[in-house]
Amino acid sequence: QVQLVESGGGLVQAGESLRLSCAASGSIFRLNTMGWYRQAPGKQRELVATMPTLGNTNYADSVKGRFTISRDNAKNTVYLEMDRLKSEDTAVYYCYLRPIGDIAVWGQGTLVTVSS
Repeated sequence: QVQLVESGGGLVQAGESLRLSCAASGSIFRLNTMGWYRQAPGKQRELVATMPTLGNTNYADSVKGRFTISRDNAKNTVYLEMDRLKSEDTAVYYCYLRPIGDIAVWGQGTLVTVSS
């Protein structure tokens, strides 16, 4: 079993920064994709950023140039550095891990609230 635990959410003002962390535990297949989705009130869950063990990162257009995804494979942890936050970034952010050929595992989510 694999479990993901997110942390780092909170309340910030527009223009400020926040760093999210997601630590995976359990039996983890080395080749996988980790990343972040978010869901704002009344909206569908959307992809924010992904990063495979091998390969290139991928970002939603709305966060390119502001958010940076990174991962520490030795620690099975993925991070999301969010800079120059906007009110429209307000959402619950969910971490996920998807091993190659398997089903994704999701974290419980962490709330990010950006005030104007």
